[in-house]
Amino acid sequence: MKFAHTVFALPFALVAFLLALQEPGSHFSWLLLLQMLGCMVFARNAAMGFNRWADREIDARNPRTAGRDVPAGRISPRKALIFTLVNAALFVAVAFTINPLCGGLSFVALVFLLGYSYLKRFTWLCHFGVGAALSIAPAGAYIAVTGSFSWPVAFLSLMVFFWSSGFDILYALADEEIDCEQGLHSIPQRFGRVRAMRIAWAVHLLEFVLVPLFLISAGRANPAVCLTDFWGIAAGVVFLALLVYQHLIISPKDLSRLNAAFFTANGLASIIFAILIYLSVLL
Repeated sequence: MKFAHTVFALPFALVAFLLALQEPGSHFSWLLLLQMLGCMVFARNAAMGFNRWADREIDARNPRTAGRDVPAGRISPRKALIFTLVNAALFVAVAFTINPLCGGLSFVALVFLLGYSYLKRFTWLCHFGVGAALSIAPAGAYIAVTGSFSWPVAFLSLMVFFWSSGFDILYALADEEIDCEQGLHSIPQRFGRVRAMRIAWAVHLLEFVLVPLFLISAGRANPAVCLTDFWGIAAGVVFLALLVYQHLIISPKDLSRLNAAFFTANGLASIIFAILIYLSVLL
């Protein structure tokens, strides 16, 4: 498990958690925060563990992933599967300690968290499965506090959905040739590198609509929250600027900075966005 991958979902879950606490009747609880973080950790471990187990043969034939623990033989497939099942069970158990709705929805979440690993075997839309899995985080955090849903969190989840789907398309550029050789499906494999980058651009352009909708709707849904102040607008501007940046530093002929686009730009985008939203609400 790589802790660095946590930055793709946890900051947005913490944003939703903060917004939920502003709702009438909600109150902060250290126990609830730990329960929410526990669900995040166990769900992520289950998803990543299952992905490594399900893709062990595919990863072994890919030079980029052959060094991962399972295909390299450092961890047996049996242990990886046990790790996955234990974390999935803990995720469901902790979700039920929060409220019945979270507990019931935990099974739905697992379908997305585990199922996305198989999508690339059947469809080039597999990147949107990754987006769906990550978009669960803010929705789950909000429901954990309020037991309900809201439009601002719907827009926040859609932000995460299209943001992560878009950067997964870009990340798949590195495996375009391998995917073709192994009969796997992806947008780069289906449409080629140039068109895939254009599709990623189109997906990320939706963020220029969703980010303002999230910032504006938060205040309209709850007068106690105003995300259209300096800090809130700065959060949106920085997030969108880093989206543009990751597209500018790679090209169809040069993918040497792909990791910088995938990890650095997106990691900074989520962390800075969360920090600035917290400043907007708390100040």
